[in-house]
Amino acid sequence: MSIRQREIVIHRTTALCKSEYEWGVHVTLFSRHVGLTPEQVKATVTGLANEACWSAEDQVLLRLCDSLHEHADIHGRLWDALRRYFAEEAIIELLMLAGFYRTVSYLTNGLRMPLEETGARFPV
Repeated sequence: MSIRQREIVIHRTTALCKSEYEWGVHVTLFSRHVGLTPEQVKATVTGLANEACWSAEDQVLLRLCDSLHEHADIHGRLWDALRRYFAEEAIIELLMLAGFYRTVSYLTNGLRMPLEETGARFPV
């Protein structure tokens, strides 16, 4: 899995969990470095997984995040789509990454972490 793919999962997971603190830090530090466009960054918060700005592979990552957030599970068709792009080990890593950043989001939200001055803000 690439750093860009990791950041897509982190951006989407923290956005779904409404952790503006963690999302903003990652957007500020990594989004340009990994090649995410401003449209894609915004779509991690406000867009659907099938937005035109995403490649088919990116859309599968977003669908994974959405499914884990909503159902804490991955249905069969999504598993099949993931397997088209990722080895089993990478899928396990994706699951762990999304889970870790859900936990981070719980902490930043629950502890009322003040937003970083230089951190990005959720789009309106």
